[in-house]
Amino acid sequence: MFVDEAKIYVKAGDGGNGCLAFRREKYVPRGGPSGGDGGRGGDVYMVANAQLNTLLHFRFNPEHKAQRGRHGEGSNCTGQDGESIVLEVPVGTVAYDADTGEKLHDFTAPGERVLMARGGRGGKGNARFATATHQAPTEHQPGRPGQERHLRLELKLLADAGLVGFPNAGKSTLISRISAARPKIADYPFTTLEPNLGVVQTDDFRSFVVADIPGLIEGAHLGHGLGTQFLKHIERTKLLVHLVDVSEASGREPVDDFETVMRELASFSENLAKKPMLVVASKMDAAQDPARVQSLKRLAEERGLPYFEISSVTGKGLDVLKRAMAERVLSERSTSVSPPA
Repeated sequence: MFVDEAKIYVKAGDGGNGCLAFRREKYVPRGGPSGGDGGRGGDVYMVANAQLNTLLHFRFNPEHKAQRGRHGEGSNCTGQDGESIVLEVPVGTVAYDADTGEKLHDFTAPGERVLMARGGRGGKGNARFATATHQAPTEHQPGRPGQERHLRLELKLLADAGLVGFPNAGKSTLISRISAARPKIADYPFTTLEPNLGVVQTDDFRSFVVADIPGLIEGAHLGHGLGTQFLKHIERTKLLVHLVDVSEASGREPVDDFETVMRELASFSENLAKKPMLVVASKMDAAQDPARVQSLKRLAEERGLPYFEISSVTGKGLDVLKRAMAERVLSERSTSVSPPA
């Protein structure tokens, strides 16, 4: 099951209390304060794991608590520190403070490790308060409470290119032809119920990742259809590939489909609608009316967008489209890498 949002509660360990004790030993005529300090509470860390691709493991286990520190003991024995815990999240997870809305960290690289809740400090035992003029102190400190937080986790897939368009525009079929991904493909709307990722290999042995997003319909930003709940997965992409069904089977005009999807993208995020885009006329093998294809081509030319015609069934135009996607993604990668200082 694909889960891309989760709310969890994390609690770092409390510090142990300091001890109040005096030495009572044979052959020690003058006993003194011997209360040890309390141990420190354990921390809560979060680390990015490239092997994970869902937040499902948090859905049924929402509370995570580190171990508290042990109390100090006599004979100046310091309490043992509490054990810290490490929570693993998929790469691409963004952690927010659920109470304030503050973004705490964006995990974009495998192995990133971030402290989410700090353990409480152990209290001082009465041995710490002994002085030359105060030789029998009874003061001792309680341990400090560990930090606690309610976190909201949001997973945004790390893909280079995102496929967008109406349901049944051919996105799943395309990703199955250009990558090793095998999404469910059927002739009914909303076949894709969750994003699919595929790795595309270029002729020169370079690769990029493509995300297939469930289809958008008019009013998606208001919750119609599957809404825009999955659009966050293409916010990080460098390129959008906009598939438009030009066959008569859709019963809609290709230009209207294009404009509808663009409005929904803009309703979700203006930055998303302004991303570099390729316009792709799909299902050319079933296109009987040349006027429908020409209207979409004119629209792409008016907007200055690269235009392609493909058929994922026959394979027509797939190699050209794949090369264009690779060139644009790799170009965007090179420009986004800052030069060394």
